[in-house]
Amino acid sequence: MRVEIWSDIACPWCYVGKARFEKALAAFPHSDGVEVVHRSFELDPNRKKGDNELVLTMLSRKYGMSEAQAQAGEHNLGKQAAAEGLAYRTEGRDHGSTFDMHRLLHFAKEQGRQDELIQILYRANFAEEESLFEGDERLVALAAEAGLDADEARAVLADPERYAADVRADEREAAELGANGVPFFVLDRKYGVSGAQPAEVFTQALEQAWGNRSPLIPVQQSGDTAEAEACGPDGCEVPQR
Repeated sequence: MRVEIWSDIACPWCYVGKARFEKALAAFPHSDGVEVVHRSFELDPNRKKGDNELVLTMLSRKYGMSEAQAQAGEHNLGKQAAAEGLAYRTEGRDHGSTFDMHRLLHFAKEQGRQDELIQILYRANFAEEESLFEGDERLVALAAEAGLDADEARAVLADPERYAADVRADEREAAELGANGVPFFVLDRKYGVSGAQPAEVFTQALEQAWGNRSPLIPVQQSGDTAEAEACGPDGCEVPQR
């Protein structure tokens, strides 16, 4: 069974949702038969390389909230990340174009190192002090940490056309599947799960999808999980609880 995950490195709910999904997958009795593939989805596809700003500034601008409100939302996100065992910097993070990161992830997929790279990129963006958006050499170093050849990664970054079509194809496919936010999980092209759902929802989805053959349909959700947090083209929902 294949699980495809549309996500963006700049999306905090993708970071949290990946951890929740992996918790469910680790307990799934057929986990050895599940292939996970990461797909590209840019939350800010029109942002140019080098056009960076502080996360709090971006949140305030997009949501029309005060910086204090944006900061409160980041602290709440930090608590939810911590509940999943994830480090999360609630202050000082910046935001920029993730297009080159998605291109690198397609390169990493060819090398069988995609999951390693996306986890390292998430950690670098959400947990480390050094910016992820200040120059190619930072990305080259992270690619090497994921087991990729540094010179080959550098060559990918130097050519803006390499893997660009793959990124755009993923984004078109997301739109065709009805994904207007991320994270978005598609299980064997049968079931879709939107948002950073609790692990038990992913468990249900895995169980339903295993061995079935049916069109893609949403996993039934109820109560507080029906509208799980997600990121969309206008930014990420800021939790108020």
